[in-house]
Amino acid sequence: MSATEIATRHFSAAIAEAEGAGLGTDSVCRALLSCVVTKYLEIRPVDDVQSELRFVADNCDPAMDFMSMRP
Repeated sequence: MSATEIATRHFSAAIAEAEGAGLGTDSVCRALLSCVVTKYLEIRPVDDVQSELRFVADNCDPAMDFMSMRP
């Protein structure tokens, strides 16, 4: 099983549990993002975590190609 498959399975379970408890998807996503950042900060320097988050933010538009995919 890949890391992506593990993460996707747990993410889906968290969303389903939140919806079952009457909580919004947005609040669970925000809480999970906070968990990820907290964990990253245990093993990576702040500037590295900020760079990672900037990369994700800059490349989150599904309608755009990643820079690395362009000829």
